[in-house]
Amino acid sequence: MIFMDMMLEEELIDLMTFCLQNPDSPETSEKHDRITEIGSEIYVDGGVDALENFSFVLKNRIMQEIEKDPSPLLSLWNGLTSK
Repeated sequence: MIFMDMMLEEELIDLMTFCLQNPDSPETSEKHDRITEIGSEIYVDGGVDALENFSFVLKNRIMQEIEKDPSPLLSLWNGLTSK
């Protein structure tokens, strides 16, 4: 499970970094879909706490690496939970 989480985290960082650096790319919509799909997988496996943990890690790493806030992309996960 930990290995899978690390793989999903890295994939999310790659997807979000691409979207933040290339907002007008025709690939952005496809990447948004994958971000949402991964969020669903995380929620099914670990619930709201897992989504919150991933959000915290992603925001910190992306802010540190490219100095852009991924919060707008994290909003793609809105509606995955009842909260």
